[in-house]
Amino acid sequence: MLKEQQYLIVFLLLFSIVLIWSAVHPHDRFTWWLEVIPALIGVLILLFSYRFFQFTSLVYFLVLIHSCILFIGGHYTYAEMPLFNWFKEIWGFERNYYDRLGHFAQGFIPAIIIRELLIRTSPLKNTKWLPVTVVCMCLAISAAYELVEFTVAILTGEAADAFLGTQGDVWDTQWDMLLALIGSIISYWSLSKIHSHQLKKLIK
Repeated sequence: MLKEQQYLIVFLLLFSIVLIWSAVHPHDRFTWWLEVIPALIGVLILLFSYRFFQFTSLVYFLVLIHSCILFIGGHYTYAEMPLFNWFKEIWGFERNYYDRLGHFAQGFIPAIIIRELLIRTSPLKNTKWLPVTVVCMCLAISAAYELVEFTVAILTGEAADAFLGTQGDVWDTQWDMLLALIGSIISYWSLSKIHSHQLKKLIK
């Protein structure tokens, strides 16, 4: 238990450092808030639920990675992330692809969180419906996020351009959901073994 608590402290420390960096002179304060709020809400839920529902260390690590992606995107905006602008110039890309990374992570990270919740709280454990349900729920989350972007755009107009990050691509919404779908499948396929191992140690 002590080791897990130490791990959580390190997680919170790194989370706070990147959050503070992100908050200092972001490209656009309105966009910054839109991008970081999901991470803040998610971590608050993890903190409040820790006493009665402790997740595996893999979940906490993935949440930290996803939060950092959101914080970096909030600081620079997804269309102006410097490293991916450099990739754009070097390889002749038509757009900054940091947004694509963010939506891939939107499927990759939630897949393990959902898998753990379903294994520990539902009758889907050890059934063929578990991976199907996980992937479908990740795709549903991605679709819901696109609806949130749509709503923000309707309510705020041009102020939401940096948040949408379409960069002139009429198929941006479809690409976002496709990448979340691919991310969830890759995550389930590549991380299930180590995740199951951690679950056995946590639940025993």
